[in-house]
Amino acid sequence: MTRTPAIAATALAISVAVGLSGCSLLPGGATELTYEDSPLAAYLNSQGDMTEDEMQAHWAEQQTKVEELVAACMAAEGFEYVPVDQSQNGGIVFSGDEWNPDSREWVEQYGYGAVNFPGRDDRPEPGQEWFDPNQDYVQSLSESEMTAYYETLYGPSPTEEQLDEDGGYQYDWSTAGCYGSAQHEVQGNDPYSSDEHKPLMDALNEFYTNLQNHASLTELNRAWASCMTAAGYSGFTTQYDAQNSVYDDINAYYESMTGEWVENDPKLLAIGEREIELALADLDCREETDYRQASLRIQFDLERAFVDEHKAELEALKASLQRTT
Repeated sequence: MTRTPAIAATALAISVAVGLSGCSLLPGGATELTYEDSPLAAYLNSQGDMTEDEMQAHWAEQQTKVEELVAACMAAEGFEYVPVDQSQNGGIVFSGDEWNPDSREWVEQYGYGAVNFPGRDDRPEPGQEWFDPNQDYVQSLSESEMTAYYETLYGPSPTEEQLDEDGGYQYDWSTAGCYGSAQHEVQGNDPYSSDEHKPLMDALNEFYTNLQNHASLTELNRAWASCMTAAGYSGFTTQYDAQNSVYDDINAYYESMTGEWVENDPKLLAIGEREIELALADLDCREETDYRQASLRIQFDLERAFVDEHKAELEALKASLQRTT
């Protein structure tokens, strides 16, 4: 498994949050904060002048070029390879209106959106999620030929010495086979992984790691947790602990499965019912403590201080990101 820089995931979270948030007015005309107001989002979500649709089209065009280069590379190494339609992996795309976890009506229906969520019924049926046109060819190879095929396609598996304590490893396109070379040719170096921006990435990772432990957020989480305990849900330290507990239950459910997938399994539906009850209590406590607005005010104040300290490095990262889009 390739290790993705933590900050890349953070940037993605900011990008999704921005796409699902919109400015609104509080009573009296005061402006409600949204993730669009994030000082760091202006740097980590740098798409230039592209709209979301243009970004999707740009990504699809790049993926098509990558697949064509992979096919040529594999053919040069003596293997057959049919370009794969990666749009099959696109998943469910939200326009923004479907996802509203701060709406009571939405939470009453979906909870946190873990077991049930908008568009859930639009997913492909199990077994039809993705089709690899190379499957039959690969299955026709001997064991040794199959090993050589995948090493040519993706590069050799990392050695035990290359793995870190979490089982991940540092990605290097030059040792990642035909896919690595094709992606590098089409997309260039990933700014998040480049040596040029490593000091900034390290600083950002440290910033977000320490953010949840900031004294102001700790006090806010304490007030929220006290409210949750009064509502009958004790044991949570931070607001994210409540949502994560649902995903822990879902992961345990899937890990315990021994047979085929069961549609509308009562065990999974029961998790969904508990999820909604917990999410409603969480929503009540967030509203009671003004959690969302208070946490955004704290975060953005800290982000502004970070931007002031790392302004030149962030501008350089923004320029690099815009060159790759």
